[in-house]
Amino acid sequence: MSGNFHIRRLALIGTGLIGGSLSLALKRAGRVDEVIGAGRNRKTLKRAYELGIVDRFETDLAQAVVGADVVFVAVPVAAMESVFATIAGHLTPEALLTDGGSVKRAVIDAAYRALGKSIEQFVPGHPIAGTEQSGPDAAFADLYANHRVLLTPLPENPPALVEKATQLWQAVGAHVEYMEAAHHDHVLAATSHLPHVIAYALVNSLGRLAERKEIFRYAAGGFRDISRIASSDAVMWRDICLSNREELLAMIDLFREGLDEIETALRDKDGEQLQARFANAKAIRDGLYREANNN
Repeated sequence: MSGNFHIRRLALIGTGLIGGSLSLALKRAGRVDEVIGAGRNRKTLKRAYELGIVDRFETDLAQAVVGADVVFVAVPVAAMESVFATIAGHLTPEALLTDGGSVKRAVIDAAYRALGKSIEQFVPGHPIAGTEQSGPDAAFADLYANHRVLLTPLPENPPALVEKATQLWQAVGAHVEYMEAAHHDHVLAATSHLPHVIAYALVNSLGRLAERKEIFRYAAGGFRDISRIASSDAVMWRDICLSNREELLAMIDLFREGLDEIETALRDKDGEQLQARFANAKAIRDGLYREANNN
């Protein structure tokens, strides 16, 4: 449990929804004394300061991590390696370095290339929480409460640092689980990355219709629920999809098979088969969600 967990200085590299929400949650819980915001965009950092997400900020990433006992990296996946390389020689020896990336193998590979001997300080993580909004204004303290966080520890990680990463997330009300990185990317390709691709494709397709204004004007709850995540940050999701390309392509093929089955039933006017596909999907979803909620 998080118990007496406390951070003297948190260096937050990336002050948007993911990083900003962690800071706000830690501040509200009284678990951090000082938060240093870091990034390349001074305007974004200034906004994070105005919102109380950070206590001061730096555009020099190396300077920002000096003296920090926890460093949290919340930048697009493709930017991780550059961040790691910049801060590698400036970490306090006992500091915990962790991240919030939605892909783990690509981030871990980048860490091995860039961190050198500091690799033992990096405990990869992924909070399974978020919204379609981005930037400091999207951050809120309850984002991680009662959500799962997946940690994918490295062989080099001292147990004490893995425990520190665990306590970090428990301190903001999250439930921590551990998973092997390749399995993480396989599961998240199905549960997160594929749904985002479907949402983007759906909105792009319907946006080509002449009646698109009416479609979006009269959209009911179902369409809003499916299309909501198409408002997510395009740069972040470009990086995620490319970084988990092989797993995502396999999931797209699997989805296409299911869509083909429904298309065939429609073309054949086969109501029995159509109903069977729908009923099967309902049974699977209802059963799996009941099981998940009981665990």
